[in-house]
Amino acid sequence: MGALDGLTILVPESRELDLFAGMLEAQGARALRCPLVQIVDLEDGSAAQDWIARMIAAPFDFTVLLTGEGLRRLLTLSGPRRADFISALSKTRTVTRGPKPARALREIGLAPGMAAAEPTSQGVLEELEEEELKGRRIGVQLYPGEGALPLVQALKDHGAEVFPVTPYRYVTQTESEEVAATIKNLAAGKIGMIAFTSSPQIERLFAVAREFGLMLELTQGLAKTPIAAIGPVMEKALAAHGLSSAIHPETSFHLKPMINAIAEAWKAKV
Repeated sequence: MGALDGLTILVPESRELDLFAGMLEAQGARALRCPLVQIVDLEDGSAAQDWIARMIAAPFDFTVLLTGEGLRRLLTLSGPRRADFISALSKTRTVTRGPKPARALREIGLAPGMAAAEPTSQGVLEELEEEELKGRRIGVQLYPGEGALPLVQALKDHGAEVFPVTPYRYVTQTESEEVAATIKNLAAGKIGMIAFTSSPQIERLFAVAREFGLMLELTQGLAKTPIAAIGPVMEKALAAHGLSSAIHPETSFHLKPMINAIAEAWKAKV
């Protein structure tokens, strides 16, 4: 008997879909895979390569890493300059938002210089505000979209010279018709739980609902379906749509603690 026997759970994971779904299935769940967002290379990587060259020539005073995927993409984009880029990273004071960029640093033999107490852009800002920022050069690795732009502006308002870079982009992967069918299944009560791990997943669901005239069905479906979410960034994204998660890891925002929280919630329900 598995801890999740009888649970049908929607898994709109973007980067680690099979890993996450497999971990749930190992506990007895029926995982419905719905890869809503795919991370791909930039169409034009020249701006990111210029950022890497600037970093190598004169390492920033601070380098903010918001995602592990971002650092790995920068390492790939650095090409034959990879060793020089890693050397430059060792000379800057890195600031990580959450465990994933910290893990990506450890993969190249480095450790974070600073870590946000709360894994959000606001948490990064609060960590940096402990330092004198006026006149300091700060590199900021962003993710696609506008979610982290307030961090860039806040650093500028503190008098820092800010150098942002976005080293990857999102494309929608699942056909809209499949997403629309998923929304209808949510509304019909055919899905026992949904587990969100990144805010673009939520935005994609709502975009398809608007496209197909299914906003009522999506709202009703999410209202009746327990929502699991992996961290504070997800909570803000849900709150923007009037939603909140009933299930979430309390402190460690990884897949395993997320699954443990899901198992506890399912045990309480059954």
